[in-house]
Amino acid sequence: MIPVPGKGIAKGMALTLRRFFEPKVTVQYPEQAPHIAPRHRGRLELLYDEWGALKCETCFQCAMACPIECIDMGGTDTRDRFHVHWGPPEQYAERREEQALRRSGRPVPDPAFRSFDPADTSRLDALLDAEDYDPQRLLPILEGTQEIYGYIPVAAIKHISNATGIWYAEVYGTASFYEHLHLEPPTSHTIGICRCPACSLFGSGTIRTVVEQAAGVALGGTTPDGTLSLEPSDCHGENGGEPWVTFDGIRRAGVTASNAALLVRAATGAREVGGMPAGQA
Repeated sequence: MIPVPGKGIAKGMALTLRRFFEPKVTVQYPEQAPHIAPRHRGRLELLYDEWGALKCETCFQCAMACPIECIDMGGTDTRDRFHVHWGPPEQYAERREEQALRRSGRPVPDPAFRSFDPADTSRLDALLDAEDYDPQRLLPILEGTQEIYGYIPVAAIKHISNATGIWYAEVYGTASFYEHLHLEPPTSHTIGICRCPACSLFGSGTIRTVVEQAAGVALGGTTPDGTLSLEPSDCHGENGGEPWVTFDGIRRAGVTASNAALLVRAATGAREVGGMPAGQA
């Protein structure tokens, strides 16, 4: 069969023309409520079905059998403030036992699993009470948590999630989004390097290589003695025509590949940081 030149284009244009006159499927939400299927698998509320029978007996078997903790059963108190779990806490602790890991097909002991360190939550409870356990006050709660511990530990994130009803993923995502919040214990010094295209054009990639070689760790890591941490930074388009480099959160102007190693020496105590030109952008 001899192909007809332009047949594919003609078929495509015909389809476009036919779809052009069909009714639009866009729903003007929230003015127009969309149609939700009866078996929509969104966030489930296991209360009663149309015959008045309980949809769930709260036996916790699904939550216990889930090895990655993606199934959680909980609710709020009568004032719709405090998040509570339905059932004894031992039910949830069982998820971290070897049986739960074996059910997932992972070997036991699992080298990838590590329990988070516990933390004293007495001061954190006072902070949550002062913020009225308000989920809309999550950022001030995280900032206050960092003031208490010096950073935001996993135990604090778990406690905030259980106390306020905010999903753990949302608490962790908020804590990891803001640059001034830290999920690791503070180190003595921090060097930040912006990796945006503009800063890369001005030589931030070369500076990063020099700093990584001098520190012996890659960007995002910490030296074994904990004296220096390298982390990505963001100039927000305000680099002023030169690479954006920060030392302990303060902008350092005039940093080049030839003198970038001085920042590492300053962090490790080999030289005072005053030897570097400083400037606040």
